[in-house]
Amino acid sequence: MFSVLKNLSWFFKRERKRYLVGLVLLIVAGIAELAPPRLLGNAIDDIATGSITGQSLTTYIVLILVVLIFIYLITYIWMHKLFGGSNLVERLLRTRFMNHLLGMTPPFFERNRTGDLMARATNDLRSVAVTVGFGMLTLTDSTAYLSVIFIAMSTLISWKLTLAAIIPLPFIALAMKIYGKIIHERYTLAQDAFGDMNDQVLESVSGIRVIRAYVQERNDEKKFADITEDVFRKNLAVAKVDAYFEPTIRLFVGLSYAISLTFGIYLVFNNELTLGELVSFNMYLGMMIWPMFAIGELINIMQRGGASLDRVNETLNVRPDVMDPAEPVSVDSPDTIEFDNFTFQYPTSTVTNLEHIQLSVAKGQTLGVVGRTGSGKSTLLKQLLREYPAGSGKLTISGVPIDQIALDQLYSWIGYVPQEQILFSKSVRQNIQFGFKDASDEVIMEAIRTAAFEQDLETLSDGLDTLVGEKGVALSGGQKQRVSLARAFIAEPEILILDDALSAVDARTEARIIENIRTKRFGKTTLISTHRLSAIEHADWIIVLDKGRIIEQGTHEQLLKHGGWYLEQYERQQVESNLTD
Repeated sequence: MFSVLKNLSWFFKRERKRYLVGLVLLIVAGIAELAPPRLLGNAIDDIATGSITGQSLTTYIVLILVVLIFIYLITYIWMHKLFGGSNLVERLLRTRFMNHLLGMTPPFFERNRTGDLMARATNDLRSVAVTVGFGMLTLTDSTAYLSVIFIAMSTLISWKLTLAAIIPLPFIALAMKIYGKIIHERYTLAQDAFGDMNDQVLESVSGIRVIRAYVQERNDEKKFADITEDVFRKNLAVAKVDAYFEPTIRLFVGLSYAISLTFGIYLVFNNELTLGELVSFNMYLGMMIWPMFAIGELINIMQRGGASLDRVNETLNVRPDVMDPAEPVSVDSPDTIEFDNFTFQYPTSTVTNLEHIQLSVAKGQTLGVVGRTGSGKSTLLKQLLREYPAGSGKLTISGVPIDQIALDQLYSWIGYVPQEQILFSKSVRQNIQFGFKDASDEVIMEAIRTAAFEQDLETLSDGLDTLVGEKGVALSGGQKQRVSLARAFIAEPEILILDDALSAVDARTEARIIENIRTKRFGKTTLISTHRLSAIEHADWIIVLDKGRIIEQGTHEQLLKHGGWYLEQYERQQVESNLTD
């Protein structure tokens, strides 16, 4: 049950001063709370014997008020310490979780659903934080505070009455153990169901246009209703067990009251106990109700926190498929990119995706990559991004194997525009500045002109400050591509990778962008994959891929003379272009 505290030992060591002060003051407050019932009992005995005076009554009242003020002050401090630690661990774990996700490669996200990751980053981390705050409170109150009250009842009042009153308490511990095990199992299932629901919501929101286009709103509503019903049932199963805690504790605490009252009256009649001591004892017994509840809350919280921490650690313990080299080799600049008999296969693929690639690109050259759909164009370009473990053969930059170059240095050279553009829910300006944080408006406009987006910018309601919406929903496909291009251009990368990044723009706009690239990226390396051959006619070298192999390569003119797939595709596109014109 307490494995969650063991797994969080690193945090308690780090914040040991905070928790030492908080827990000590919590115990001191518990001891101080014993004073008012004892003072009240003494006052009742004085009244019963007729020895009470105005001065002694005033003394009792003043002492009780002083104790209450003291308890108030130290309670403020221990609550600030303990519950402040709860917020702190949540922030630390959430930061660690997010940083871990940012370091993960595509295979990780292929294995884990976004909705489930969101559930772990929200609900599960909140449960862990509750364990560190409220959990530590219940742990202290159900052990130290309970012990303090028990000792006070035994030594200050009557050990006989105390032993009789605690007879029902072992049954509480037995019930809590049974309930705790069931809570752990059911809460884990409930959190998994919550992750499924998150995933369904994300899919529905991101695919709302397709859902409406195919008139699937009612089906999607039914699917969501089914999944929320599953979440409801599993959370209800948790709540049913959770509901047993309080009645069980109340039942056995009530039995303790009955025993203490019955046996206490017997002791009073036999002059083994005074009336004031019996009143004090019953007040102490009333103070034991919360520690008894705390036992149930403790088990509940620890089981929930343990289940949640297991889910969070399951994610945090996954190591990235691609990691920084232990001893990275420093490279001044990417002078050459060379594939030497390079072969690659995706982890989930049953076929070889790239096979025996032999290719060299010098600094300042433009490489065109063409081929049929699924031929391996994107796969080839992505090898420079190191999203997957390296394949066999060699892939070197300036003669250094790519897996020996620090990832930060590698990424600092690269500007990447993928097939599916990702824009953030911010303004056009902020999306472009993502490539160069401190870029001025003048620099931004230069990147926009390079991406041939200046005329479209004039049509937007707030110009550079226009919000693009989630994933750029407010922009057309071509506009999103050009904003993505501007974001890459503004960084002025040594290596620019355009992965079919001009597919949504018309031929005239494409020609402008290509001309701008040729002019403004002189002396820098550019790699372009495309289906439209007009985008790579100017390239220094062009390769044609088919089933992961290079079947043709050369300049535009050489490939036309070769008479293979490139010539066939070029002629077809020329005919289509003439018909369009």
